[in-house]
Amino acid sequence: MPLDIKDLVTSRLGDNYDLHDQYLNRTLVKVQRTIGFDIVYARAEGAYLYDMDGKDYLDFLSGFGVFNIGRNHPVAQQAIRDILELNLPNMVQLDSALMSGLLAEKLVKRLAQQGAPHLDSVFLCNSGTEAVEGALKFAKCATRRPRILSLKNSYHGLSYGALSVTGNPAFHEGFGPFIPGCETVAMGDLQELEAHLKKGDVAAFIVELVQGKSVKFPKDDYFNRAQALCRKYGTLFICDEVQTGLGRTGKWFAFEHWNLEPDILTLSKALSAGYVPAAAIITRRAIYQKTFSRMDRCIVHSTTFGRNNLACACGLAALTVLEDEGLVDNAARLGVYLEKRLLVLQEKYDIIKEVRVKGLMCAIEFAEPRGLMPKMGWKLVHSLDASMFPQLIVTPMLTKHRILTQVAANNADIVKILPPLVIGEKEIDRFITALDEVIADLGKFPGPVWEMGQNFVKAMRTNDPRDRELATA
Repeated sequence: MPLDIKDLVTSRLGDNYDLHDQYLNRTLVKVQRTIGFDIVYARAEGAYLYDMDGKDYLDFLSGFGVFNIGRNHPVAQQAIRDILELNLPNMVQLDSALMSGLLAEKLVKRLAQQGAPHLDSVFLCNSGTEAVEGALKFAKCATRRPRILSLKNSYHGLSYGALSVTGNPAFHEGFGPFIPGCETVAMGDLQELEAHLKKGDVAAFIVELVQGKSVKFPKDDYFNRAQALCRKYGTLFICDEVQTGLGRTGKWFAFEHWNLEPDILTLSKALSAGYVPAAAIITRRAIYQKTFSRMDRCIVHSTTFGRNNLACACGLAALTVLEDEGLVDNAARLGVYLEKRLLVLQEKYDIIKEVRVKGLMCAIEFAEPRGLMPKMGWKLVHSLDASMFPQLIVTPMLTKHRILTQVAANNADIVKILPPLVIGEKEIDRFITALDEVIADLGKFPGPVWEMGQNFVKAMRTNDPRDRELATA
């Protein structure tokens, strides 16, 4: 029987969560069903998702930053159609394909326009964690040094090298020991950083310029001084822009906010245009050539799918849309508008501890409120589960107001949003109105929001009988 994808999707749409429960991540499905995230999305366009009944959901998560140009952008769709119709040879491997050359050229030219002409050599790969893995290899090969430094509470990916430099212990449990020589330092502590660097054995210092899990970034010249220390001691400075790159922070690249000069840059997520996984390591030619230093080392670092035509077409489409539609400037303008609206809410509600915004990358951190009844609810939920509170914001934002947001980090009272860069003031106004109502409901204790928290905790602590059967098998 011939494969008819349209018929298959039409006939099976709605089976999503049952299929995943049976064949994929059963635990994730349990979480999604518990918190009310088990919605079947049938269509997507721009900043919106649509369920099977046609109701719209405002996507303020963007696939963790993948959809900077919005979902199902027609320029990206046309690029995919065009590349398929050309019937080009793909992934020959022992050739130098046109599409990967064109994407590399466009990336290098864009970096030159943004003040980084020294980043002139590109390695294309598939994902953010793979870009980080490659960047670490390039740094070690170029310096012949064994150690890597990163920042505490950082996130660089979940494969072994990237996880070893991820400074967030929530991702470490059960996976150690990690790659030796990887250590973390505190953001802002230049003395600690220099104490490590002066030993002369640190290949690279890798940083998220805006930390993805908490949207934390220095308000001073810490990065400039850290970069200067790296130069002083011969350590390479790596900027992980997997999430911050390509307009997310209101600049093409986050390093522009501090006028930095990274030795290596990693990109992914938005480079995919939301269709085909795409990533890039961009560095100085001298560093690049120290890895590919001889003819017998021409493929000493490689990846099967990294230069495929579809991914390169999507990368070109993403860069073109960002340019043509002025989305980087839009992110900067709307980031200012979003921050102003959130600061008004902070004045209204003492439960909002801090608002952190960089372009359209935003975290809202909460703290124990002063009112008697809200304080009782806060203490109750935190006594049951230290990480549960932000879910009491995120769940009604979706189930009641149809706005998709995320809990930012484990054991931190932070809600994070990553809107597509295509949004306008209308979408921000809808978000602010919904958040205002959800926070107001937290003032009612006892009430449905706090009861929901207790129900969540009970559900999370209930073991699936199928898992008990596996444990005793």
